[in-house]
Amino acid sequence: MTFSTIDHAMMARALQLAARGLETTTPNPRVGSVVVRDGRIVGEGWHERAGSPHAEAAALAAASEAARGATVYITLEPCAHYGHTPPCAEALVRAGVARVVAAMRDPNPKVSGRGFALLDEHGIGWDCGLLEGEARELNIGYISRMTRGRPWLRLKAASTLDGKTALGNGVSQWITGAAARRDGHRWRARACAVLTGYGTVRADDPQLTVRDVPCSRQPLRVVVDGRLETPLNARILEGGNVLIASAVDDAARHAEYAARGAEIVVLPNDAGKVDLPALLHELAARGINEVHAEAGFKLNGSLLREGCVDELLLYMAPMLVGDAAQGIFNLAAMTGLDQALRPTLHDVRRIGDDIRIIGRLSPLP
Repeated sequence: MTFSTIDHAMMARALQLAARGLETTTPNPRVGSVVVRDGRIVGEGWHERAGSPHAEAAALAAASEAARGATVYITLEPCAHYGHTPPCAEALVRAGVARVVAAMRDPNPKVSGRGFALLDEHGIGWDCGLLEGEARELNIGYISRMTRGRPWLRLKAASTLDGKTALGNGVSQWITGAAARRDGHRWRARACAVLTGYGTVRADDPQLTVRDVPCSRQPLRVVVDGRLETPLNARILEGGNVLIASAVDDAARHAEYAARGAEIVVLPNDAGKVDLPALLHELAARGINEVHAEAGFKLNGSLLREGCVDELLLYMAPMLVGDAAQGIFNLAAMTGLDQALRPTLHDVRRIGDDIRIIGRLSPLP
């Protein structure tokens, strides 16, 4: 299929609209839609949050009668099942649209192919694949959850040029500048969950909330704490919305955390520690699409060793602090470079005085 210049422009607009739901649509995908008739936009919309109208429904409502005979651009295949809202494919049929252009198929098995099949049944032409790469990037976590049964895990770390995250005495504030820290909060804001370990809670007593950028909802905070050592007065427990992953099934201790608004999930592995892959599957079952990890070098190393990390988000500051300082990852010694992990560089750019590197260990799902 060859797409026209107008097709490209309208789908680009639909993607812009979809991005407005970057922080709010969990567990649903980020979707935008544009209704075009006679080369002119007559309606547009995006999915804002779970339970609210889907992008197509919002765009069709804005277009009203002008939708009849129009072309509708959607960043994701229209749904064909009943959830919190009626099927969008049926809404497109009722509106009498002439053509639908979608960026990608929906990987959700409840939808995949069924939306297009319903359009076929009613003689509505459709095309798929326009700006698909951009659409997949926007919904990388949703696609991961639907196709792999686990969220997309992005591991964030701030280090010096010699790969150190803190001095030997633990001092780390601040290695990177204000611009890089603000950028890190933007990535927190788009995540469904922010994950850390007990070691970081003990050393830094972080809140792990989104503060430096606007955010209408706070991500779930997840603490990996195999022995339930998180202090009950830890700042991360303030305000609830906390999940503690443990290897200890201690009803009395669980009740103490519950009184602070935290939920405990017990997921031990054979070594008596938290089963990290199982934790990711647990988060997926809770509708978590993207996980933003900010942890210490021990948990960072464990996440890497156990194949849990999909993407690295590294901020590097122009400073050198020497070998005695703390590193980013606790990894076993290697005897050959063929054993090295080799992320694919996805993006490299300057943020203030620092460098941000995004490297991928997993392909785009």
